[in-house]
Amino acid sequence: MGEVELEQAFVQWDYAPDHNAKFGLFLVPVGILNETHEPNTFYGVERNAVEKNIIPATWWEGGAGLSGELAPGWSYDVAMHSGLNLNAGSGSASTRSSIRSGRQKVGEANADSLAYTARVRFSGIPGLQWSVALQRQTDLSQSDDDGVGVSGVGATLFETDVALSRGNFGLRALYARWDIDDRINLLNPGSDEQVGWYVEPSFRVTPDLGLFARYSEYDLTAGTAATSDERTQWDFGINYWLHDNVVMKVDYQRQDNERAGEVDGFNVGMGYSF
Repeated sequence: MGEVELEQAFVQWDYAPDHNAKFGLFLVPVGILNETHEPNTFYGVERNAVEKNIIPATWWEGGAGLSGELAPGWSYDVAMHSGLNLNAGSGSASTRSSIRSGRQKVGEANADSLAYTARVRFSGIPGLQWSVALQRQTDLSQSDDDGVGVSGVGATLFETDVALSRGNFGLRALYARWDIDDRINLLNPGSDEQVGWYVEPSFRVTPDLGLFARYSEYDLTAGTAATSDERTQWDFGINYWLHDNVVMKVDYQRQDNERAGEVDGFNVGMGYSF
């Protein structure tokens, strides 16, 4: 059987000037890429490792939210929605710590434990956008729905990011961190703390051609020094826009970590949005 995935399907109610409510399926308001992740809007063939593994983009949930303007240049988003499930789709211990594998994608999702997300964003200076987001979920296991033994594990996500555009120069930077309440060691060792950050300068050589470099650090088992598996990654590449909505991409990746050593990669891709 086939399936169809929807990332967004919601009703928005503009109940007051500069304020609205939405109900349904929506992208979680966190990070740079999660809400705007079409391939023509970011550099590199692959989404950056930090937002992919820590946040984890692309991430959508079902629920209700409020958005609006607090003051000139300041906006807010708050939402109550379905949450992650570290037991989703697997009884394997190797996946019980994976935030990314915990996405339920809403269809037939277990929502015993809801999640709550809040974000404040500043965009009062032309070319600058700065955001801070916080999320809390009381039980990442959704009451241990598949009986594999992981239950009562609350978690908090903190994320902050900045995007700057000045003429042909661009800069993106992001920091994200999960703190998981794994008091009785139900998860894989060290995975109660998962953290990462990156910085990405870019330059438009012409309106159609852009260059970028990205430095990332992330660790999915940062809870103890004994289990730390910090990874560093350099990415360098070129984007060429055939059209505003069509892009060709080439990039080179080099990742280093203590366990696997150095891993190199080369990517070529094309992306479009409509």
